[in-house]
Amino acid sequence: MTWRSRLVSPAGIAALVGVLLFLFLAVAGPSVFVAAAETSNVPERLLAPSLAHPFGTDDLGRDIFARVLVAARISLLLTLGATVVSTVGGIAYGLIAVVLPRHVRRLATGLLDVLLAFPWLLMVLFFTVIWGASATSAMFAIGISGIPFMARLVYNLASSVSGRDYVRAARVVGVGPVGILVRHILPNIANPLFVNAAATASVTLLSFAGLSFLGLGVQAPEYDWGRLLQDGITRIYVNPLAAIGPGIAVVLAGLVFTFVSEALADTRGGGRSAVARRAVGAVAPTRRPGVVPAVRPAPVEAEPVAEIADLRVAFSTADGGEVERVRGVSVRILPGEVVGIVGESGSGKSLTAMALAGLLGADARITTTAHTFHGIDMTRPLSAADRSTLGVELGMVFQDPLTSLNPALTIGRQLTEVPEVHLGMSRAKARAHAADALEAVGIADATRRLSQYPHQFSGGMRQRAMIGQALTGRPKLIIADEPTTALDVTVQRQVMGVLRRAQRDTGAAIVFISHDIALVSAFCDRVLVMKDGAIVEELDAQRIREDATHPYSRALIACLPDMTSDRTRPLPVIPPELAAAALAEEVGV
Repeated sequence: MTWRSRLVSPAGIAALVGVLLFLFLAVAGPSVFVAAAETSNVPERLLAPSLAHPFGTDDLGRDIFARVLVAARISLLLTLGATVVSTVGGIAYGLIAVVLPRHVRRLATGLLDVLLAFPWLLMVLFFTVIWGASATSAMFAIGISGIPFMARLVYNLASSVSGRDYVRAARVVGVGPVGILVRHILPNIANPLFVNAAATASVTLLSFAGLSFLGLGVQAPEYDWGRLLQDGITRIYVNPLAAIGPGIAVVLAGLVFTFVSEALADTRGGGRSAVARRAVGAVAPTRRPGVVPAVRPAPVEAEPVAEIADLRVAFSTADGGEVERVRGVSVRILPGEVVGIVGESGSGKSLTAMALAGLLGADARITTTAHTFHGIDMTRPLSAADRSTLGVELGMVFQDPLTSLNPALTIGRQLTEVPEVHLGMSRAKARAHAADALEAVGIADATRRLSQYPHQFSGGMRQRAMIGQALTGRPKLIIADEPTTALDVTVQRQVMGVLRRAQRDTGAAIVFISHDIALVSAFCDRVLVMKDGAIVEELDAQRIREDATHPYSRALIACLPDMTSDRTRPLPVIPPELAAAALAEEVGV
């Protein structure tokens, strides 16, 4: 739902009318009604409600209705101030907790749990008593007491986003913690934050009224709705509107905040927020026009563009143990060659590729005897220059582009931040460069498409846009992690054609991951067959049927029907006991 459609919805109309009304009262109310609200008129003291005085008058003859209108300014300002304190403090605490080391993060979240265990109003009263009874003290007391709730919300939302592919890719190309938080995480959690901030404002308003009613908030001669309620409660049996009037104002303002919250929540993929400043990204396209002959694998003597030896990846279990998901895998990628990794789901293909790119998270325990990328030792902490090189020379095409592309940024912004930051291009030149990248992967009307968001692209277009993003540098290696999964055959063919053209234009090596051995053998030069975390066989893609000897490889090939296949017989499968025995022999167990 767009902003325009939200405004014309019932909640949007109510929110807009209420906001405009209270904005007028806050700005012009004191000037228009101050005379009736603050001028004493003893002969007219304690009058009953009438047309001249809708809520009657107080013991000094001042019009209570006018005082309620004038009190709108201080009531709303204090409410918004406390809401800002809660929201800003919660965002800062929650985002910082996400990037802290694991043990420190546990302490930070544990402190949140302790604070959330205390009743919120009890914390407000505690701070108010400590700092003294005043409007400012009450504002900070309520604001600070609301930080734990907002911080927990921000932490939970940010944690769910921080594991996305586009965040991991941003880390490997040199985006620092601040850039990750501001560019990639905060925009994607902004909408629920706005919704909860608006909902919190109504509770904050009620809390202020309660503190002032108890004499712990606004002090005389100033007055807000809570103080007017305190003054009117003593005469509630004589003039009920003296107390009910300020209460009506509190209820109406709370309803307006609620309508604002509902209007903000009514979002279904319209425009996204693009808050924050520019962060470090990944790099921009240089492609040669025309089609050149396919780049063949370099000789064996050539220096590998990427290599990893004896890779082992393990994860901790809930009972304190450890499970090893990749065992003793070695991969060597030569310049210009296309290497396929094939295997069933859970065989360790994606983990191997992520480890090769340096994208595995802190929860994975990685051991390897060697890990290099184009002369960079990936086993040591990477310098800024190393990350810049990775951003330029390593391209990633993830399995699900809908979650791998940042939904809060336009396609153009994601393709232009790298040319601007790393290549020093102007905004206009970087945008033209990004349009060239989209045209290179077969997306028509590229200039207009740059202004669209990922959800406005079809599945095949998103995948091609991801390939274009991978080409926004001078890639030496492109890792394509199941880029055709969930695509129909026609779109799959288009994506494979785009990958092939990209490989021809850039001369980059490609690691292509799939569970479809037919697709891999037709596209790649060399095929690595994986099962249960180990490479069980390495084959020449052109002779895969003739050279495959491992029972698992033979079973995968046998599952590929041809024109001579007997369709009355079930496809063959590999016996579990045979697979286990062969795997044990392969890894030397």
